[in-house]
Amino acid sequence: MPHFKDSENKLYWLDDHDDPAVWLPNCIQITDEEAEPLRAAQEAAIQAAYMNTLNYAQKRASEYPPIADYLDGIVKGDQEQIAKYIADCQAVKAKYPKA
Repeated sequence: MPHFKDSENKLYWLDDHDDPAVWLPNCIQITDEEAEPLRAAQEAAIQAAYMNTLNYAQKRASEYPPIADYLDGIVKGDQEQIAKYIADCQAVKAKYPKA
């Protein structure tokens, strides 16, 4: 699948049967190797934009440690494991404070 970029390094691609002159008149064709860093940058920008749309609770939920770690510590009576779980949760809360 051919890759193309515009003057702002935005990445595009077309099916082999599409005519780039029609669909992407202001773009130049690039190789797969040239496209890879552009693809990575676009994916990172999309992920950052997505994270900016989440509220603090949603951000926290995606980073909290698994509750199984806490329960495992309780079952084993491992106070160090329980304390680590609580500390990890507190770190997430500090990273994403309530707005």
